[in-house]
Amino acid sequence: MSETKKTTAEELNDVQAIRQAKDFWGRFAKPITYIGGLIILLAGGYLVYKNFFIGPKESKGIEAMSRAQVYYAQDSLDLALNGDGSAAGFLKVIKDYSGTNAENLAHYYAGSIYLRKEDYKNAIKHLEDFSTDATQIQSAAWRMLGDAYMSTDNKEKGASLYEKAGKLNEKDEFTSSDNLFRAAMAYEVAGKKEKATEVLKLLKEKYPKSTGGGMADKYLARMGVVNID
Repeated sequence: MSETKKTTAEELNDVQAIRQAKDFWGRFAKPITYIGGLIILLAGGYLVYKNFFIGPKESKGIEAMSRAQVYYAQDSLDLALNGDGSAAGFLKVIKDYSGTNAENLAHYYAGSIYLRKEDYKNAIKHLEDFSTDATQIQSAAWRMLGDAYMSTDNKEKGASLYEKAGKLNEKDEFTSSDNLFRAAMAYEVAGKKEKATEVLKLLKEKYPKSTGGGMADKYLARMGVVNID
């Protein structure tokens, strides 16, 4: 879990405001109409907001969350979530640093904590508020969301999230094949035999040497799929 945490933090700290500002002003350097000028003013105001307000707020958010990350690594989940009276927990970071990557990352941590506490409603709430371009981390978030939904009445949603996680990062054979196998089993539990069959066939085709791929024929046969070639 500590490796995942580090990877997420590094990815979410990658802010390229200066380059985006240069691209913007380079595009709108020539005199244009009043309406166009108004757009520039609005967008320029956004960049000022982002660089002079969000930027410092971002740094403070990451700093404020550091103690909660330590508690999380120590498995002190209540302290990580709610703080210790002096240092902020993930919930306070979410409240105080909205609109920053720190808030986004805190949603990931909070969602995983609520999942471990079997508070599936709050786990779903926070994990659905998290997003990242880092495929390994996003697939982990979708898998946890799948776990949470599988503990509710919406098991088909859980299965679909396992499937999304399994298809997101195909280069990661171990994780992707495991998520696809979970998806197939979850679709079967949800009474979606055709989808279960579809995912098992995909698993067998893409990852035949994986554990799940090696068991695909067995489960296909169990579901009555005789012609599995």
